[in-house]
Amino acid sequence: MAQQQNSLPAKLINGGIAGIVGVTCVFPIDLAKTRLQNQRPGQQVYKSMMDCLVKTVRSEGFVGMYRGAAVNLTLVTPEKAIKLAANDFFRQHLSKNGKGLTVFKEMLAGCGAGMCQVVVTTPMEMLKIQLQDAGRLAAQQQKPVMMSTTKLVATNTVLSRSFNSCTVSSAPRAVSATQIAKELFHTHGIQGLYKGLGATLIRDVPFSIVYFPLFANLNRLGKPSPDAASPFYWAFMSGCVAGSTAAVAVNPCDVVKTRLQSLNKGSAEEAYSGVVDCVSKIMRKEGPSAFLKGAGCRALVIAPLFGIAQVMYFAGVGEYILDNTPLNLLSA
Repeated sequence: MAQQQNSLPAKLINGGIAGIVGVTCVFPIDLAKTRLQNQRPGQQVYKSMMDCLVKTVRSEGFVGMYRGAAVNLTLVTPEKAIKLAANDFFRQHLSKNGKGLTVFKEMLAGCGAGMCQVVVTTPMEMLKIQLQDAGRLAAQQQKPVMMSTTKLVATNTVLSRSFNSCTVSSAPRAVSATQIAKELFHTHGIQGLYKGLGATLIRDVPFSIVYFPLFANLNRLGKPSPDAASPFYWAFMSGCVAGSTAAVAVNPCDVVKTRLQSLNKGSAEEAYSGVVDCVSKIMRKEGPSAFLKGAGCRALVIAPLFGIAQVMYFAGVGEYILDNTPLNLLSA
């Protein structure tokens, strides 16, 4: 445990592997969450998470459930690595003489980790959401009632071309994350990839403030002695409970972030000028319950994701890789 704490390369490897494994397992649920959060009253394409997954498989095939996964799999490694390593870094610097941290200092460490990770999280979420929501927009256009394409927000020309087809029955042209990124960078510069940065901060900083102290205290309960590590199953369960609790707590922020980062809108779906505008319009037109859309999905996504992450982190997978491959030069 002490060696783990001191090896930054091991932390990065643990966080990266955990992110890839976790995303592969739960990405379809994350796709359902995004589509449910973007639905407006009277235009529901999906009734629930299961209904969304079933309809996605029927209309887009099994591969459709992993639309946007490539972006996550590419960027989740640095994102999770930054989150876990930054939290550990801040915890070490806030502790005095090896003594345990107070809850307040644990929250400060989590806050620092959340602020660091948005450098990667914001563009990752930005690209992922466009790809995940494409199927919902296509299904909405294929309803019996013809929908006016003039009401689609053409913020991104590559995306708008893929959805504004002449016939309702035609499938949307596949758009890659690379195309979207190039178009955003060309039209808006680097800030185009960081649209929704404020909402991402509002979501991820409170998430980390809740998650890391809660996990640390839950995990501490499972240690047989103060100097021993908690068992495998306890670290996993602590990660799951802390992750799902934090996910539900910040779900309203996640709904706002998803709406702000969705570049294309369906018929009668409003655009938002910022966080305050988004919150006020959702509250006025959809009510407080709209902020809990996708909360169950998000809990199901985050729980195993962080459970797996903490098991990798505390089991020392990164240390094993460094000790048994040429990568051990990194820890020298």
